Amino acid sequence: MSFRQEFVAFAIAQNALRFGEFKTKAGRLSPYFFNSGLFNDGASMGKLAAFYADAALDSGVGFDMIFGPAYKGITLAAGMAIKLAERGRNVPFAFNRKEAKEHGEGGLIVGAPLAGRVLIVDDVISAGTSVRESVAMIRDAGATPAAVVISLDRQERGLGELSAAQEVSQQHGIPVIAVATLSDIVAFLSAKEGEADKLAKIAAYRAQYGC
Repeated sequence: MSFRQEFVAFAIAQNALRFGEFKTKAGRLSPYFFNSGLFNDGASMGKLAAFYADAALDSGVGFDMIFGPAYKGITLAAGMAIKLAERGRNVPFAFNRKEAKEHGEGGLIVGAPLAGRVLIVDDVISAGTSVRESVAMIRDAGATPAAVVISLDRQERGLGELSAAQEVSQQHGIPVIAVATLSDIVAFLSAKEGEADKLAKIAAYRAQYGC
């Protein structure tokens, strides 16, 4: 089983990936729901960070450090840096504050200085706001955004014909790397018995909203 398939199994076991009928922010009725906030203990966060490290290394994208936008990106950046170090790849990491600190070390960035090729890590991409802000902070510091790593790409259209991930990639000229995509969820369910109903509902949803 590939790490992508393992991630889907892990997300289901953690109840972070559920099937049923869920209304998205866009008002669509989705046959599945993903909530990365349910990776909320040491063991699950450690496994999640390891999957992020797998995805980053598998992509072949070169990077010198990791940046995690507040708030969900903070634990992801720290966890991923730890997992990379365990594999012999020790890289610095940083994250931002929501508001600039006026005392002490001050500023918006906490951790290592933004430099070189910076890998942005976040949970999912919806409106792309945190990526846009991250790219601006990285470029303002004289560094280069290398790519964005997310946990799941829903592979569905945003406001236009492109998905949110495709829009971000096009707008900023950087790749979006997903630990898993909707296609990986379909492949996982297809390999199991008794999942025809879920697969049919996902197929219908993709026919309507897929990119």
